[in-house]
Amino acid sequence: MTGQRADARRNYALLLAVASEAVATDGADASLEQIARTAGVGSGTVRRHFPTRRALLEAVFHDRIESLCTLARELAGHADGRAALLEWLAAVTASTATIGGLAVALNRDRMAGTEPHCATSRLTEAGSPLVARAAADGVLTAGVTTTDLLALVTGIALATQDHRDAATESARLLAITVAGISPDPARGAVDPARGDTGAGPV
Repeated sequence: MTGQRADARRNYALLLAVASEAVATDGADASLEQIARTAGVGSGTVRRHFPTRRALLEAVFHDRIESLCTLARELAGHADGRAALLEWLAAVTASTATIGGLAVALNRDRMAGTEPHCATSRLTEAGSPLVARAAADGVLTAGVTTTDLLALVTGIALATQDHRDAATESARLLAITVAGISPDPARGAVDPARGDTGAGPV
């Protein structure tokens, strides 16, 4: 039994490494059969470890999602609630725009209906205190939710995924969005050409 468990752990680690490379190259619809062939295992082994494509994508993006959740928790203590929210949104935008398959995976989560521990639910839970604080401080348009902001960010990432400089273009579009949802009265209009969100570098 111990040997079998060790083999299962090795297979899981190998499959996750191969899947991560495949998704980075081919996106969220990377071939499960090709992943199995590259890892040198049968398709049944892939299915045992990842019963659905959603489960595979959750595993592939787990560490990145966790880092974004950790950032949100760290920013909760920031002195400026608006700056904290915008820094987090900028980080989520950069990740979704530049990491192959992540925006598609999050969008599918949202369309399918989130589950308690899926990536979208974790991001929503982590970002909600930042949104609530910005709203309480009067620096976020009334009624805007964390779900709304994640949908906007995901949309920006999907719109720029084939751009030659996705990171810069997504930052520019985020700046335009921020001008609508959280204008900064202290600075006036933002400068989308510079990717300026009114909260310093993003």
